[in-house]
Amino acid sequence: MSEPRSEPQREHGAPPQRSFGPVADAYDRARPSYPDDAVHWMVGSGRSMVLELGAGTGKLTEVLHRAGHDVLATDPLPDMLAVLATRVDAHHVVATAEQIPVRSRSVDVVVCGQSFHWFDHDVAMAEIARVLRPGGVLALAWNTYDEGIPWVKRLKRLLSPDASSEKDAMPLMETPYFGFVDSKQFRIWQPHTAKTLADLARSVSHVATMSESARADVLAKVDSLYAEYGRGHDGMQVPYITRCYRAVVRHQDLPPENLDAPPPGLEDDDSEETGPVTRPPRKPPEDPGMQLIDFH
Repeated sequence: MSEPRSEPQREHGAPPQRSFGPVADAYDRARPSYPDDAVHWMVGSGRSMVLELGAGTGKLTEVLHRAGHDVLATDPLPDMLAVLATRVDAHHVVATAEQIPVRSRSVDVVVCGQSFHWFDHDVAMAEIARVLRPGGVLALAWNTYDEGIPWVKRLKRLLSPDASSEKDAMPLMETPYFGFVDSKQFRIWQPHTAKTLADLARSVSHVATMSESARADVLAKVDSLYAEYGRGHDGMQVPYITRCYRAVVRHQDLPPENLDAPPPGLEDDDSEETGPVTRPPRKPPEDPGMQLIDFH
């Protein structure tokens, strides 16, 4: 799921990230992947157990899987995961960052490829810290337009005028559950034809949630930009800067775990481990009352 946020993270009505479901195919055709070097920097060498939050159609999942990691990909939108399943043979499940169906201290790395800005950070940061093993890492990545090139800056103004990965990473820098935040930039190029550039526009929540007439106006401007800057039958190459962040978990700052209380509303009738009792705020349990995924 995902893109740098181009509108307020929480608005009245349906969350804006839900706009991705109907455009899953366009999203998959048009969005860039992630550089291998960036994934190596975020996850490290060797084989790791990786939990991906907001995996979308599997652009980052594919690179993680190719690098040899054991990946569990999660996303709140079944439409996105349906595309992911055709792209990569990795475990996947419908889930959110605020209610992670994974046992405590069971994964090495949690990664978020252009999804972290959609989370309810007050809840999600404690949940992410809960599932990480001691010394585990939370790694974030955003593909952002290289605005040093004038026509790319023009494209960004059309599609994501308010996007900023720097401000979107702030919750990681402010949480007590993680230590020093390291960062690094990488570069990737995405080839586009006129059709896939239009798909890119349709896949952006800022455009997908517009009225029909406003969206048609943006698409016309994108077509005009391609006609002006396209490169014939070879199309155009859109340059991105992949901005990455990582930090090590600090379990000592987590509130004590309540081993008896599942998150409200997630009671599983088949579970014999816990009962439907109320969880105190921000106390992630060892065994939420739902089917848990164990990496062991």
